[in-house]
Amino acid sequence: MGQKTNPIGNRLGIIRGWESNWYGGNDYGDKLAEDDKIRKYIHARLSKASVSRIIIERTLKLVTVTITTARPGIIIGKGGSEVDRLKEELKKISGKDVQINIHEIKRPELDAHLVGSSIARQIENRISYRRAIKMAIAAAMRMNAEGIKVQISGRLNGAEMARSEYFKDGRIPLSTFRADIDYALVESHTTYGRIGVKVWIMKGEVYGKRDLSPLVGLAKKQQGNKGGGANPRGGSSRRRRNNNS
Repeated sequence: MGQKTNPIGNRLGIIRGWESNWYGGNDYGDKLAEDDKIRKYIHARLSKASVSRIIIERTLKLVTVTITTARPGIIIGKGGSEVDRLKEELKKISGKDVQINIHEIKRPELDAHLVGSSIARQIENRISYRRAIKMAIAAAMRMNAEGIKVQISGRLNGAEMARSEYFKDGRIPLSTFRADIDYALVESHTTYGRIGVKVWIMKGEVYGKRDLSPLVGLAKKQQGNKGGGANPRGGSSRRRRNNNS
């Protein structure tokens, strides 16, 4: 069933941690809905800031939001003005004090959400989907990805009948739990309807123990709003196979 399930959910607790970290009692549902509202607001508010993961921690009186982005300068703003404004806006949503941490993505070519967003944005700008996807695949493989797969579905090029196409390079072992596979689904809104873009990126294999929540509590390990670094990741011999459709 590794081919059918979400690759991220399938690896939670094994090599990947949760993006919401808090204890919930009878108000569990309210907190979960609030987390979803915060994430949707941040993605809409910072649509041009290349935001990927949003990790939320909660204590009794504080909500800590860690934003992973390829363009931290847009979020922080001049002298931290933009991040302070965002903090006040999130405070109105949660009703609690909010702390925002910024974690920079060093290699956006290996982030599934950012790759999918880039492809979706190019499709909205009427660029050929085949060209956009092949450029994204080539960029990921240049950054030493072990494999990448992109599936696109919808009324491609405005066709009357919807269809799906997929493009692949390298290997994507979905049934191997130690495989570090990033996955994302992004929608492109065009004049002839929505087009779905799914991206799988194989970064390597993880051996031994791994910190399942490396970005949580980042404020304790850094000073200021801007963080850096990549998740520790085990490596394996690279095998590359061209199989573009």
